[in-house]
Amino acid sequence: MKICSLLICVTILSLSASPFALAETGDAGKPAKLSNAEIAARDKKCSVEADAKGLFKSLGKGEERRKFREECKKRN
Repeated sequence: MKICSLLICVTILSLSASPFALAETGDAGKPAKLSNAEIAARDKKCSVEADAKGLFKSLGKGEERRKFREECKKRN
């Protein structure tokens, strides 16, 4: 009788604890947050690429440059 009630208790505890175990692993799919240095390097790279394409603000292409850099940041 004691073994049977012990098995029932273990089963109930294992079933009740499983949602908590799943909740802890929910953040595994999120990308790591970039440091300030990594963000600055990414921004610089995108600016250099925009310059290479000839997208300069002084030539009236500021909006195109902004869109290009925005897309570049999302890719990298």
